This record gives sequence, structure tokens and C-alpha cells, in this order.
Amino acid sequence: MGWVKGQVREIKRWTDRLFSLRVDADVEPFKAGQYNRLRLFIGGEWVGRPYSYVNPPDSRPLEFHLVTVSEGPLTNRLIHLQPGDEVELMPRSTGLFTLDQVPDARDLWLFATGTGLGPFLSMLGTDEPWERFQNIRLVHSVRQAPDLTYRDTIRSFVERAPGRFGYVPMVSREICEGTLCARIPATIEDGRLENLASLAIEPDHAQVMICGNPDMVRDTQAVLKARGLRRHRRSQPGQITVENYW
Repeated sequence: MGWVKGQVREIKRWTDRLFSLRVDADVEPFKAGQYNRLRLFIGGEWVGRPYSYVNPPDSRPLEFHLVTVSEGPLTNRLIHLQPGDEVELMPRSTGLFTLDQVPDARDLWLFATGTGLGPFLSMLGTDEPWERFQNIRLVHSVRQAPDLTYRDTIRSFVERAPGRFGYVPMVSREICEGTLCARIPATIEDGRLENLASLAIEPDHAQVMICGNPDMVRDTQAVLKARGLRRHRRSQPGQITVENYW
């Protein structure tokens, strides 16, 4: 399958390493939670990597939330693109980290670290989670306070469904007013997260989606499994759906 040319519309820098890239490109319809691949010609070869959409499927431009990696040739070029520059994408998106793969429940918990927030913003920008779940809690864990991105977008979800939607920011490497200073698994184990969110994580009522670095995904699953939740599979329905995003 060939690639399509995209044109950069905007780059928003959140920090020195964290940025969002907005691109105009003619790609096929996709589902919230899916990802595309971006590529550039670097050092005499094409370098491409997968990135999830931040924008909901019916919204344009396409948006991706990225962080530079010290030895990552692609992200270190992408962050220096300017409006009008070209980047290539696949015409068709892929991925199964989507709400249509998640069973119905009363409560939906969304756990993200870093740029793993992106696919959840795409989902929350659609009608599906609001129509299917009574309570929604978004938990976003980062290392430092400036990494808590998209606060205005998240505030719009609070305004859309006051009382039904809750946002819990966490900062693991510094004390920051209004956030929990801890890692996600620890706050589940000691009950702080549920107390702050005013909602219990119960196997009979909850579906949990986890997206972020593999250590968080692994450790959060372990804590939830100790609570009686299990990994969701088509052959054996459960309450936990995961995607490593690193």
C-alpha cells in the first residue's frame, strides 16, 4: 500500500520535548483510538513510526501528540517542521484499541501516561463513550507538571457532562498543587485514586482502558487483577483493555 502526502498546518510546542503536530492529509475514515504512521526521508532512507490520532474521526486537521526521544531520528525532525512542510502518512489507519472492542459497563476508566493521552482524547471527542457509559474517569500521569497537556480540551469534557466525567492528573516527579504525586498503580492500591475520583473500580461495573509506557501498563494490570478484574479478550470477556504506547 502506498503513502499519501500530508502538509503540516501547525506545530504546538508544550515543552522543549513535547509537541503536537497538525496535518492536512487525505486518509481513509478511521475509528477513535486507531493510529497511522508518519514518515520522513532521513539520512538517505525513509523513517516511519506509528502514532495515534488525537482528533476525533469527524474532525480535521489530523492531530498527533508526540515526544522527542534522545536518539529518535524521526521525532527530532518532526518537532522542527514548519507549516507548509510535507510529511507522509499511510492512507489507511489501523489498531484495535477502540471502544467497539470494549464491552458495555456502567463505568469507563481511562488510564494514560504521557502521550498515551492522545487516543483517549480522540474517543472522548465522539458521542460513543457518552452514550454507552454512565460515569467516565480520565487519569493522566506525567513526570512533571508542564507535561499535563490538553487541559482546555479536558475542561470541555467536564463542561459537557458535569458529574459524569472526572479528570485526575498525576505528577510523579514533583509536588504540584491539584495533582496526585504518585504513580497510577500505587494510587489504586492505597485507595487514593478512587477516593479522589468519587468512584470505585469494581469488576461488576467497570471497564478499564490503559495506554502508556509498558511498565505502567504491566503494573496497573497487576493491581487491577488483584481486585478481580481480568484482561478482556474476544474469547473470554473481561474488564481490561490495554495498549503499550511508548
